[in-house]
Amino acid sequence: MSQLTVYADNNANKALVSTSNADDIAKQLAKVNVHFEQWQANADINQHTTHEQIISAYKSDIDRLKIKNGYQTVDVISLAKGNLGASELRKKFLFEHTHSEDEVRFFVKGQGLFCLHLGNKVYQVLCQQGDLISVPELTPHWFDMGSDPEFTAIRLFNNTEGWVAKSTDSSIAEQFPLLD
Repeated sequence: MSQLTVYADNNANKALVSTSNADDIAKQLAKVNVHFEQWQANADINQHTTHEQIISAYKSDIDRLKIKNGYQTVDVISLAKGNLGASELRKKFLFEHTHSEDEVRFFVKGQGLFCLHLGNKVYQVLCQQGDLISVPELTPHWFDMGSDPEFTAIRLFNNTEGWVAKSTDSSIAEQFPLLD
């Protein structure tokens, strides 16, 4: 189940807001210019579905976002449980950083925890199957995929080079709960 938890950025022990209602999550995030919505596939998705078939299953939603926001590149990333490189891959995202473009992720399968540092608050958004999050460019954030991640996600990019992060050199990500 999707979850939004909001904390003061100086107190990871007490939630200011906590909700698993998708409409409430979308409304709370819209207040800080973060887009959240849920999609349904137009075809069955299983472990044998190719990346091309996944993109096709969500084509109308992908095309809508591409037209609205000018995204140029769409791909699918998958990570299976038991991946020997998971620990190193997890570290790659567990520091506060920004991007020069929106970070747009749709979870076809599995989950991930987006942590957004906006003003004096931290918004932790647990995205699960069917959830789309769009983090605006230059938003300080970090991402946790968990210690034994399993997910498939569609990514949309403005930049044809894909994911490029710039560290904020803050240690705030170390102070907040992880996915597991």
